[in-house]
Amino acid sequence: MTPDQIALVRTTFADVLPAAPQAAAHFYARLFELDPALRPLFGGDIELQGRKLMAMLGTAVGLLERGDALGAALERLGQRHAGYGVEPGHYATVGRALLDTLAAGLGERFTPAAQAAWMALYGHVAATMQAAAAARPGAASTADAAPGH
Repeated sequence: MTPDQIALVRTTFADVLPAAPQAAAHFYARLFELDPALRPLFGGDIELQGRKLMAMLGTAVGLLERGDALGAALERLGQRHAGYGVEPGHYATVGRALLDTLAAGLGERFTPAAQAAWMALYGHVAATMQAAAAARPGAASTADAAPGH
């Protein structure tokens, strides 16, 4: 990511933080609207899951300029998510829900440049997590993933 993209992600994330519970609720509502089959992957306490989501985003945003630390955190996260049943195709749906949530929460502040910055960040997050998931012992290859998931 470029320095300008990092600044945009940090600024827009700071704008979202005061409404973090609402943003997390919007994210999960949108995620399950996009793919209702994802709902069983999450525990019963979606508010707790929302706090974890916002904490993870905060960690990623905080480590943007520390690539090694961010990569290590994302690798651990990717391995855990694979154990929860997350499949490679789910990442695109999560990315869409994230961008839709940011657009809804930020309105006009979610400029094309801010959207591109978040897409760059999420692309890195998703690629790193998927690579770690695929590399864990006993992991199926992405070619073995069920179509549409």
